[in-house]
Amino acid sequence: MVGMTDSDARPSDVAELSFEQARDELVRVVAELEQGAPTLEHSLALWERGEALAARCEEWLRGAKRRLDAARSTAEGDES
Repeated sequence: MVGMTDSDARPSDVAELSFEQARDELVRVVAELEQGAPTLEHSLALWERGEALAARCEEWLRGAKRRLDAARSTAEGDES
């Protein structure tokens, strides 16, 4: 997968990543982009991977918010 070396043991499918895995890989991708990739093609591939990772993190955060909102609603209903 783009931005991954042979020694990396991360899943290549972003949809399979936990929040922590996606966040940690996103940090690595950003650091690599900041250092400057050797080619434009590599930079674009890193950017695309970073976008996918950011979207996965956002998906996890939206899910966590829904769970918290549901828990709050349940707790408020129990107080009545």
